[in-house]
Amino acid sequence: VALWRRFESQTKGAQLVLPTQHDRVRLQSRPAPMPTVLSKLKSDGNPPSSGRGTKISTSRHSRLRLSLLGALSLSALSARAAAANFTRQAFVSPRHGGAKGSQSASSMKRAPSPAAFASSIKRSFGLPTSTALSISSSNTSTKDTPSATKKMRPPLRNFRDSFNYSWLNHLSPEDPENREKSLARYKNDPRGSAHPGRPVFNGHYVSVRPTPLKNPKLVIHSPEVLQQLGFREDEAHSEAFVRYFSGDVDGAFENIVDDVDEDDKGMKAEKEIETWATPYALSIMGRRYTNNCPYGTGDGYGDGRAISVGEILVSHLHGDEGKMKEGGKDDEDEELYPHSASRYELQLKGAGQTPFCRGADGRAVLRSSIREFLASEAMHHLGISTTRALSLIVSESGNTSTRPWYSDNSKARELPKMNDPRLARYTDDQKREIISQLAAQAKSDPDMLVEEKCAITTRVANSFVRIGHLDLFARRVETAQFKTDDNDDEPNPIKDTRQYNELEDMMWHACYREFYQTAYAPYFERKDAKGAALALMEGAMANIAKMVGGWIRVGFVQGNFNADNCLVGGRTMDYGPFGFLDVYHPLSAKWTGSGEHFGFMNQPNAGYANFAVLVESLLPIIDANGGDSNEIRDEVLKKAQGAFSDVIDEVMRSKMGLHWCDSSTPEMEKEAEDLWEEIELLLKIGRGDWTLFWRQLTYVASEYSPAKEGGKESSGSYSAQYYDGMMTMLLGEKDTNPFYDELTKENRASLRAWIERWHVALTECYQKAAEVPKDAPPPPEEAMRRANPKYTLREWMLVDAYSRADPGKSPGNPFSVPGGDYSVVRELFELCKDPYGEGSTEQHKKYYRRAPDESLRAGGTAFMS
Repeated sequence: VALWRRFESQTKGAQLVLPTQHDRVRLQSRPAPMPTVLSKLKSDGNPPSSGRGTKISTSRHSRLRLSLLGALSLSALSARAAAANFTRQAFVSPRHGGAKGSQSASSMKRAPSPAAFASSIKRSFGLPTSTALSISSSNTSTKDTPSATKKMRPPLRNFRDSFNYSWLNHLSPEDPENREKSLARYKNDPRGSAHPGRPVFNGHYVSVRPTPLKNPKLVIHSPEVLQQLGFREDEAHSEAFVRYFSGDVDGAFENIVDDVDEDDKGMKAEKEIETWATPYALSIMGRRYTNNCPYGTGDGYGDGRAISVGEILVSHLHGDEGKMKEGGKDDEDEELYPHSASRYELQLKGAGQTPFCRGADGRAVLRSSIREFLASEAMHHLGISTTRALSLIVSESGNTSTRPWYSDNSKARELPKMNDPRLARYTDDQKREIISQLAAQAKSDPDMLVEEKCAITTRVANSFVRIGHLDLFARRVETAQFKTDDNDDEPNPIKDTRQYNELEDMMWHACYREFYQTAYAPYFERKDAKGAALALMEGAMANIAKMVGGWIRVGFVQGNFNADNCLVGGRTMDYGPFGFLDVYHPLSAKWTGSGEHFGFMNQPNAGYANFAVLVESLLPIIDANGGDSNEIRDEVLKKAQGAFSDVIDEVMRSKMGLHWCDSSTPEMEKEAEDLWEEIELLLKIGRGDWTLFWRQLTYVASEYSPAKEGGKESSGSYSAQYYDGMMTMLLGEKDTNPFYDELTKENRASLRAWIERWHVALTECYQKAAEVPKDAPPPPEEAMRRANPKYTLREWMLVDAYSRADPGKSPGNPFSVPGGDYSVVRELFELCKDPYGEGSTEQHKKYYRRAPDESLRAGGTAFMS
């Protein structure tokens, strides 16, 4: 490496840069001691500076290049051999025969060309992969020679060089025999021979190409995600980017003139563009379903309109300067994952039909795509684990889809009044609670058809492994179990079946992608599938519970929280009929089909039910590897019940600023629980705004902070006027009053008493925390500010954004309609980036307010199908 640096500096006339301490770490497996290299360099002297002529004869240049190649080859080969002993091998399924089964991780990979190998060595040490030689003659100085500059790589070239398909390499495709059986059985499908929907009987994925959008136009992209994936900012506006992420994955590279040097050309053929969709199963609240599948077997359920178009490795940040290494990663880097790189998978949502589309067109409309893009980015900035959004691309004057939606006249069902004779036997508070519950459930279906523009959102995650993936293969194992139970010749014949192998492979892959350090690395080399399954349960339990707790904290309702919409890694995904709360009710949900089970405060129960499906799906592995599945099930689910029930208490303590009141202070913990129960009833009866109430309470905590001096009377207690001031601040101005219904005299008195009791608890909790012998705790208002966002993505905001972008039109209407205004989309994107800050004056006035009254009953805003 030292010779290489010397060679490049001399041939380019550049200043010699000696290896740094960071290089010492990277060269630790090199046979030659580092001091020897450094002393050799220093004894040779410095090369001429860029201001002096550099004379290198052809013969000297050749000799130097030969010595360089010899040293580099020996060093690189030794380094790779030594590194193999210190780095973990990539996951390779031990059960598949042929191309996969008996080969090691390294033998599965193509041998890189010499140019590609040299390129990877240079890239590993931060050297440019494209070097133009500038050798001056005896009568020419480098002052007169144009400086060598690194060529700008064509758009998407780094992205393509970063492809590394662990899903395809670790898991199994649908086998040809079953594919032919599926095609033959459904060749006379009444939906038409061109329809791709069909059952998929085995395998973890099906190769499928996206259907490109016509006339694609980039609406918006996330610069943060773009940089995270290794793209340059200018690439987002290139034709190649827009074509690729609108589904034209092959055509994206047609017009690219790749004038990079030989080093990069050597890698081009190695990076195939693979795209795929996956099968999974549906379970709702722990119950397995197959009737959603058109074949009644569950073999037709999966990615109906989401297609994976890439899985990449992006190098970690290097050095204190925080700059990302440029260039793609080579296949051998998988051996170092996740130590040397981060893995990301990219999916196009709305990319066309797949075998799992179940009769639908496989498209997403601009309305739902805007909601998905903004919500996923908003969730990230709210600090809750989520898939991210890279880009949103619309088909401008091209593809459209017809969807049922709501007219301007669509309203929620009329609610009874307080004087309704049917409520005469109830007290006023009981009447309000009944009306509140009816309001949460007063929904209706769409009343019209709308033709809307099609669009594609590119979503990004470390992985998209769903609980439904494991659920599907576990069901198939159970079916195979009936066929092997009577076989007494083998001690455990189920382990020899394809169904079991597919389940265990799926489990190992989930561990590899989501919990490498805790569930994969300690167990894979020992083939301890039982230990890995238990560790996977542990990690998933913690992450899913934390995610659901985050939803409660910010007022988010997922709406359709089935096991297939629950990622093993506890990452929010599939932003369909979601909604952020306006009016609080424990059963609030936007989707007409949410029922009570997916209501706001029932989401921890739904999360627990999904986790129970994961546990059931892993039990066949426990059984097959000598474990007691019944005992493990009971033990794990009992622990999970505590984790998911505790999450609400923890969240509510943080929202009230009482996060120090935990099990270490039982009396104060009980006080926090009582405070939540009291205010929950008032929020429900008074139809409180979830976001406004908690943010206004944060302002009260800031103004009347226990960390501040003063406010107390000579007796040491606070005056009545002090608490009256808190009450006034909490209720805010007209648009920021957190109660949609005017509080009765009794309820105002209850709220006033609650504020006093809460402030006493806040003060005691802060004082207790200050007594702990460690750093002084932050003021409680600061913790409350981080727990209570000022801005969330309310549905009335989203309606404004997507209505301006595409108001839609009646099917068959030949006339265009106004649209194409994405200003509100961009405005909301900026708002989402700082949900806990105060925002600008304009943002405060426009978005920190109660929902408009008409939006609380309007179809498509208050509720949706």
